[in-house]
Amino acid sequence: MSELMKFKLINKIEGISFLILVFIAMPLKYQLGYPMATKIAGMIHGLLFVLFVYQLAKAKQEVPLSIKETVFFFILSLIPFGSFYTDKLCKNKELKPLTVK
Repeated sequence: MSELMKFKLINKIEGISFLILVFIAMPLKYQLGYPMATKIAGMIHGLLFVLFVYQLAKAKQEVPLSIKETVFFFILSLIPFGSFYTDKLCKNKELKPLTVK
């Protein structure tokens, strides 16, 4: 499996874990008084985020990603649903260079 494919996989998993944290675990904590939800989901998401950053660096070595693209992908990971846009942009990388404006 190529580094770009691994990056796309961890990108999706990390994005889903972020959505679970924001839209399920946080309401469970603040509206229903169940703080363990954010502890569990937060720890899982944190580990996946570290793996995401590592895999982004590995993909940058294999695929010619510019610094601008790498930073853009990182910023998108901080925005809910941003990882799904990153996945769309990565599909272009398999075929031709991506231009980020």
